[in-house]
Amino acid sequence: MNILKKLFAAAIACSVMSFAPSASAQVEPPDALIKRISQDVLDSSKADREIQRGNRKRIRALVETKVLPYVDFQRMTQLAAGRAWNTATPEQRQRLSSEFRDLLIHTYAGALTEVRDQKLQMRPLRASPSATSVIVYTRVVQPGREPIDLNYRLYKRADGWKIYDVSVLGAWLVQTYKGTFASEISKSGVDGLIRTLAEKNRRLANNR
Repeated sequence: MNILKKLFAAAIACSVMSFAPSASAQVEPPDALIKRISQDVLDSSKADREIQRGNRKRIRALVETKVLPYVDFQRMTQLAAGRAWNTATPEQRQRLSSEFRDLLIHTYAGALTEVRDQKLQMRPLRASPSATSVIVYTRVVQPGREPIDLNYRLYKRADGWKIYDVSVLGAWLVQTYKGTFASEISKSGVDGLIRTLAEKNRRLANNR
């Protein structure tokens, strides 16, 4: 599981960390969106010594301003929480989504420091022009290492495409966390899961 999490972190950092709003009023196709932001993050991270040195304040600012608008963390949390989401109170849903978002931000922020010589290869988008839910397939190529297949689930809203799941080597992030969430909820309920995530976020924040 630790190896899988590291792969998620390293691969996601290569391709999701630098979302930027499109200047065009027209909705950007999902594969074009992924390609643009992926190349942007690779170029930006390679050129920024502070990011490579692990300046977490700078990295987090980048994530919060450019990633959050394009990732639907609430939908991601709802899918990971499963049936427990339906019985959770609005306050519990808000707190759970917030803690899960912060956990992923900590993970991505740490992975950004590992960006060096990675390159992205796009694969053909297998979806009709009218599709409102798609998977974008990519591959991260790293010198001296095995390539990493990195795929995205996106859905279309009025304000554009949103990412709600990521897959590395065939393992989807939501499904990976779903088992962990279910185990914690069965032991101590939704509030127990929130406390666990909050404690993990505090530890990660203190390790900066």
